[in-house]
Amino acid sequence: MEIATQTHLVELRNLLTYRLHELQADLHAAQMARDALGNDTSEPQSVRDTKDLALSASNNEVLMAQAQRDADELAAVEAALHRLDAGSFGDCLECGDPIPLARLRVQPAAARCAHCQAASERAQPSA
Repeated sequence: MEIATQTHLVELRNLLTYRLHELQADLHAAQMARDALGNDTSEPQSVRDTKDLALSASNNEVLMAQAQRDADELAAVEAALHRLDAGSFGDCLECGDPIPLARLRVQPAAARCAHCQAASERAQPSA
């Protein structure tokens, strides 16, 4: 692990914890927005036209995609906090080399060094 001091670990834990709380709040807000959309009875379904329905479906898809992105990041942040508690934080999960402190400051939940992350992204089929 390249992380030089306990101060760096505390700094990174604080960044992760802050992001954890942000993501939890975002996911809660998204759930409330989806619930509100599902309970929208302001006008009868028969009054809505196809453009309204298409817009509603599109908005719902965007909300679902954002929630999925946030849930994925939340899982990564929780995993990073677990690695921090286990003492393996800061080591690349692929090659085992230390992840540079500069990378962790920018992406505290990073599980791979930049080289391994790039290789992993190249190997994934594009959506």
